[in-house]
Amino acid sequence: MATLLYRLGRAAFRRRGRVVAVWLLLLGLLGGAAAAFSGTMTDDFTMPGTESQRAMDALERDFPQASGAAGTVVVAAPEGETLEPADLAPLVREAAAIPGVVTAMDPFATGAVSDDGRYALIQTQFESATADITQEQTDAFQRVGADADGLRVEHGGEVVTAQAGVHAGATEVIGVLVAAVVLVLTFGSLVAAGMTLLNALIGVGVGMAGLFALSGSVELSSTAPILALMLGLAVGIDYSLFLASRYRQLLTEGVDPEEAAGRATGTAGSAVVFAGATVVIALSGLSVVGIPFLTVMGLAAAATVAVAVVVALTLLPAMLGYAGDRVLPRARRGGSADAGAKARAHAADAAGGAETGGGADAVGGAETRGGADADADARQRHGRGAGFAWGRLVTRLRLPLLLVGVAGLGLLALPMQDMRLALPDASTAAEDSPERGAYDLTTEGFGPGFNARLVAVVTGDTPEATARAAEEAAGVIDATEGVVTVTPPQPNETGTTALLNVTPATGPTDAATEDTVHALRDQVADIEGADIALTGTTAVGIDVSEKLADALPVYLLLVVGLSFFLLMLVFRSVLVPLKAAVGFLLTVGATFGLTVAVFQEGHLAELVGLDTTGPLVSFLPILLIGILFGLAMDYEVFLVSRMREDYVHGHAPRQAAINGLGHNGRVVTAAAVIMISVFAGFALADDPIIKSIGFALAVGVLIDAFVVRMTLVPATMALLGRAAWWLPRPLDRALPDLDVEGERLQRELAATRTE
Repeated sequence: MATLLYRLGRAAFRRRGRVVAVWLLLLGLLGGAAAAFSGTMTDDFTMPGTESQRAMDALERDFPQASGAAGTVVVAAPEGETLEPADLAPLVREAAAIPGVVTAMDPFATGAVSDDGRYALIQTQFESATADITQEQTDAFQRVGADADGLRVEHGGEVVTAQAGVHAGATEVIGVLVAAVVLVLTFGSLVAAGMTLLNALIGVGVGMAGLFALSGSVELSSTAPILALMLGLAVGIDYSLFLASRYRQLLTEGVDPEEAAGRATGTAGSAVVFAGATVVIALSGLSVVGIPFLTVMGLAAAATVAVAVVVALTLLPAMLGYAGDRVLPRARRGGSADAGAKARAHAADAAGGAETGGGADAVGGAETRGGADADADARQRHGRGAGFAWGRLVTRLRLPLLLVGVAGLGLLALPMQDMRLALPDASTAAEDSPERGAYDLTTEGFGPGFNARLVAVVTGDTPEATARAAEEAAGVIDATEGVVTVTPPQPNETGTTALLNVTPATGPTDAATEDTVHALRDQVADIEGADIALTGTTAVGIDVSEKLADALPVYLLLVVGLSFFLLMLVFRSVLVPLKAAVGFLLTVGATFGLTVAVFQEGHLAELVGLDTTGPLVSFLPILLIGILFGLAMDYEVFLVSRMREDYVHGHAPRQAAINGLGHNGRVVTAAAVIMISVFAGFALADDPIIKSIGFALAVGVLIDAFVVRMTLVPATMALLGRAAWWLPRPLDRALPDLDVEGERLQRELAATRTE
């Protein structure tokens, strides 16, 4: 693979004009396609095979007028006053006149007036499903009651959130700006920093434009593009950073620019391919869960990461051809030949090591040394600098640090045992949003259960059987603990399907509501003569959360097993991948614990601008596992590959661990800070889903990079000693040689130089 990438890098450098033109043309074409064919996003979560989805399908088939989007107009009189029919009649007429409305029900006719007469609910049923509601319909619905003097009017329901979506805002730009500052400090060159950032932005632009172009024919959740943007930016910047760093290091050794671009792509590019492949595999693996919206989210993010990899391997070498030696700090430009002469002895020794199988520069070390200035390079060659000092400290105190680190991460994971999952509802929306206003006013007037109403769908072969079963179900439901009210059965035109609206005593994400739903399903299961299924937004959310919770251990086992196998291929060791898998589990546990502590329990919630606490978004844990897996493998490869190189070259295991940190610490630190900055920018977003994902990813990268990979990993490697690189002989013969570190390429280059 390294040899192929070496040729690709040289070709892109040589034909840089064509490469840049192709990418710009592709960006323009996809941008035009996105403008012409993009569709609307949806927050409609479906779950094939669940009872709630089965009931929804039955409604759409047998009771279409009740399967469309619903909206609720919540009306409140001033304190101390009551509502009269004459107050609400104009609002009911306004709602009924909206195009696409099937019915708007008078609260006094349906009994949707509070006991004190101050609050009322105008239930509105639309013909179209939520995904088909237009912006004009949403706007018209939110204008209902605009002229109602003296009354407070709020609007909620599916019709309000149909066009809400999730959009990138100013907070996300903060992360990009921080990343730019880190790049300037790392490279010491505005050209190198700007080129790296521009390269990543073009990749994100291509990926996002392609995603929006497909949104007209593929149903995307509103979260999918933001997740793709978040990951595309983070990995795009990091992958370009690794290649540009390696290229700069080669220039300082006196290597010809075209040759440097080829070698950088062949060595650092191999690690980028491996790292990107792990992220893509993990995200694509979300499809095994069997949940359509999660599959689309995973594939969308995976496609954006794949584009970032291809851009780094082709567009970056082409841009390096235009940049010349301006990627170096101004004081070092034009002096690369002299620097190369001083480094030839070192390079020759490295080439000789390559012939013995060690590789001239493992991926991590190659990348890191390019990011430092001249003094930093000298310090690294002589074993000085912050990275080496930290490495010596970690390996000397390896046992205490391992005990403290594992115990500390275990303590951070403790809140995870109380983790609850649910789909987001209006209670966690921004306080100034219309859906939050309607939710709070409904709770104030009627109690939290009116925001969690359920629908029992009774389907029979004959009208008589359906009627008998519906009446029996109404009695059973009314007698169930946790139910406030149940409406009389509402049959369809043929009488074979009937609806019963059920109001629980507690809110949509309350644990008691989940118990009520399970109790209702158990109670009606014994009724004969018809099929009875419970649905509604609350029931769908419970079913989705339970299915995701059941799939979580299976997916975690799949990801951990995959990481073990991939790292065994790369490092040809049993204990190294085992150590990496344990470190990943520690990262996931601590990240879950901190996320629960902030978003569910409310500790330090004000730091991220969280208005209301509640259960975690049901798909956050499984999504977090997939993403963190790929990112954790990045740092594992970048750090341990240098340790393996030095160990093969004859260094003692402890010194090899020190060298890995000394040569790689700078670039891994920069890469981690960039990722944390990008994710933290999304953690400041208004949308609670994006906020929780951004926070969890930022915390996860922080823990994995600085605690696990840069502390626990070198401490473990020093503790294991030579046993870390043990591999049974039969496995050694059976495993293919991926040449991720570019050893074969280095041997070929060394042979070419001797000829």
